Amino acid sequence: MITVIQRVSNASVTVNSQKIGVIGTGIMALVAVEQEDTEKQADRLLERILNYRIFPDGQGRMNLGLRAINGELLLVPQFTLAADTNSGNRPSFTGSASPEKSRKLFTYLQAAADSIYPGTQYGEFGADMQVALINNGPVTFMLRVSA
Repeated sequence: MITVIQRVSNASVTVNSQKIGVIGTGIMALVAVEQEDTEKQADRLLERILNYRIFPDGQGRMNLGLRAINGELLLVPQFTLAADTNSGNRPSFTGSASPEKSRKLFTYLQAAADSIYPGTQYGEFGADMQVALINNGPVTFMLRVSA
């Protein structure tokens, strides 16, 4: 699984002119599922997102994770992250999981997040989403959890 996490002051997801996910200070994570991914990778990815130290401590060093600051989390499915962009001018999605598998693992990730980090907000799988955010820093990292 792949995610791009961004430290945000606020972020939101809108579908059909309706905001379906809104957070304040925290992490917005764009999430993609690859062919070989399982629930094990989803669990590991969630733990990394929740504990990745990208927030400043008292000395201004990136030393605190989302849990430590009681920050908010917005998970947004984005299959294009799994694209192979190594050649040509058009991305290839041969490494991406099927839509069915991706939906299943994103739904699993939602359930896991709900159980261990209540209040997590979500984008909508398969929807045309409008994502707005204020990236604080800017601070952006790509995380990958492999099978």
